[in-house]
Amino acid sequence: MQVFTKVMDTQASTDTFPILGTDHIEFYVGNAKQAAHFYQSAFGFKLIAYRGPENGCRDYCSYVLQQGKIRFVLSSSFRKDHEIAKHVNEHGDGIKVLALWVEDVASSFAAAVSRGAEIAFEPYRSHDEFGEVIIAGIKTYGETIHTLVERKNYHGAFLPGFIAKDSQFTPQDLGLLYVDHCVGNVELGQMNRWVKFYQDVLGFKLLITFDDKDISTKYTALMSKVVSNGNGYIKFPINEPAQGLKKSQIDEYLEFYNGPGVQHVAIATDNIIDTVSRLRANGIEFLYVPENYYDDVMDRVHHIDEDLAVLKSLNILIDRDEEGYLLQIFTKPLQDRPTVFFEIIQRKGARSFGKGNFKALFEAIEREQELRGNL
Repeated sequence: MQVFTKVMDTQASTDTFPILGTDHIEFYVGNAKQAAHFYQSAFGFKLIAYRGPENGCRDYCSYVLQQGKIRFVLSSSFRKDHEIAKHVNEHGDGIKVLALWVEDVASSFAAAVSRGAEIAFEPYRSHDEFGEVIIAGIKTYGETIHTLVERKNYHGAFLPGFIAKDSQFTPQDLGLLYVDHCVGNVELGQMNRWVKFYQDVLGFKLLITFDDKDISTKYTALMSKVVSNGNGYIKFPINEPAQGLKKSQIDEYLEFYNGPGVQHVAIATDNIIDTVSRLRANGIEFLYVPENYYDDVMDRVHHIDEDLAVLKSLNILIDRDEEGYLLQIFTKPLQDRPTVFFEIIQRKGARSFGKGNFKALFEAIEREQELRGNL
């Protein structure tokens, strides 16, 4: 059963430079110590590295957490005029850096800039007793940046300037494996601009496009296009609002984030039932989809390996494309501002993004918007 609106050309990549994967995602937050504890206790991340006053960083601190291949960096500043404090004051806790792991920063950065990338910072080398890392930065939508990280000659805990660190608290690994995709929200009329950026600057291909007929409810709508690098390790859906009777989830995000930014991070697991069960036990709240969603879902997705009653009890959504099926669920926003949230996803062959779930999902989001008085 075909559920894509359009499947774009997926032939050999014309990537500007090879990308080996997501190196890390950095959040700018108001209180990094407390945020680090939250991600450990609620999501099962392990503290692996730290930078702060104790090892010579006087203006800010950063905690590095890891689970599977996922690395989160949580950074807070001590001074009100620091860029981190300004970012938090403007946006609340949010994602500043989507870091890309590359083989050669110098050539990758030069190629991106030659194709029109705006420089965030020039390449620089950083080293300690564990080796050397080379890093550069380019700008993308809003205040978000992509750092390019070359770490083939480094064997430390994270980066030079960080010390290895663990915690007396030992979190339970919840089976979170890797970043499946990261979704950006941009203003009306800006989606195609940023899709073109990824195509022209990074050589990404346009994978899928959804219009306002695909992603709409009675009241709201949005449009989305998905770009991907050649090996498929990096996938960036880009959303923009569409005309509707009421304020869309994208409009709400843009209002409370004060501009474009990363809306959510989708994290892969190979056992979503176990992962979500334990996340719920740890107090993570998810969007609620009414029970009648499950009345005819098997007519659409046909055979699955999992027990539908268990999926229903956990409120996990199901969708199928021509490659297989997927299971997915979305948390509520991770802070009181209705901005950043997570998606938990398990792919059983499917390469799509759950188009069959869009209506139920966005109606669930609208219910939350209405409770907040933002619909």
